[in-house]
Parts: sequence; structure tokens; C-alpha cells
Amino acid sequence: MKTLNPEQSYTFGKIFDLKIEPKDLANDFGYRFARTKLNLPQYQGYLDRIDQLQERIEEILPYASLSSEAARREILISPVIFDLVHYTQAEIFIEYPIKANEQLQGNLDYYLESATRLLVVEAKREDLDYGMTQLLAELIALEQWQQDKEQTDFVGAVTTGKIWEFAKLNREKQQIEQGWESYRVPEDIDPLMRILVQALL
Repeated sequence: MKTLNPEQSYTFGKIFDLKIEPKDLANDFGYRFARTKLNLPQYQGYLDRIDQLQERIEEILPYASLSSEAARREILISPVIFDLVHYTQAEIFIEYPIKANEQLQGNLDYYLESATRLLVVEAKREDLDYGMTQLLAELIALEQWQQDKEQTDFVGAVTTGKIWEFAKLNREKQQIEQGWESYRVPEDIDPLMRILVQALL
């Protein structure tokens, strides 16, 4: 049984609000689903600003309330994204609108484009579980929207600002994997940044 009504139109935000399990959404669109340890590859080169990034975030945290989504984006998410652009020279699009079809449409919070793609979406109300469902919807939309590209793996992250989790869509296998690993900011900023950088190289 389909979790989405094929006669209705949906946005990514509406899919989040429906509280659909990630597995059910993946199955709706014909993807096999698994929760697994992703072991995403990490960039092994030198990151010249990683220590400063961690220090800047740690310096402001004692003085900042993170109760609002806007605060988490400004203080925790945006600095990571901007340094990611520094390392990869990827193009960045914020609140980027895409439409694959009537059931897969809306704005991507952060969309970075280089030779591959990386999608980042912050979880509303610090809800990572259904934020992951929204992320999967956006990955599926991105994969369908990029039908003319040779890319086979699409990597995305969902974050509350403090916690980051990843998912990967494989076009050839028609499979989505949700990683059970989580990365904390600022504590795990080094491995987190290395995963993000490698995803764009």
C-alpha cells in the first residue's frame, strides 16, 4: 500500500509533516531500503581551516541560544557549509527549488554541485528521524531530476546543527542506505568535514 496518494501533490516539507518512515517512502518510489554502517570515505588531504572552524564554533556556543532553526543554521550549519565550499570550490545553492514530479518537489536547503552532488538539509524541530524521510525524498527527486548525468551515487546529510547523519542513494541498484552513524558538532568536526569534502571530489 502506498504511503503517498498518487493523485495528490506533495512538497518535501509536507512529506516531513506526514511522519512517514524512511523505509516506507523508499518503497513507495521503488527503492530497496537498508539501515547500515555507511563507512563513507573521508578526504585524506590537509584541511587548512579545520582547527579554526572548531575553535570559532566552540567560542560562540556559550553565548548563543540554539532554540530556533535560524540560530542553528547561522551558528552551526552555515560555517561548516562555507568551509566546505572553500575546500572544494563547489557551487552552493541555498533554498534551491527543484521539481521532479508532483510528489517530489520543493526547496533544497543547501545544494552543492561539483563533479558529483551533495545535498544537506536541516531537520525541523530537531527531528532527525522524519528529517531523514525528507532527505530521502530529496535524494530521490535529485536522482530523477539528474537523469542525464552519469552519477550513480547520491549522498545527502540531515542535520540538527549539533548532529549530522547521512544517507546514500545508488541509482544502478535502486537502493537507499540510511547510515546509523552520527557526527556531533563541534566534537566530530574533523571526520564530518572529511566526509563532506570527499563527497564532492
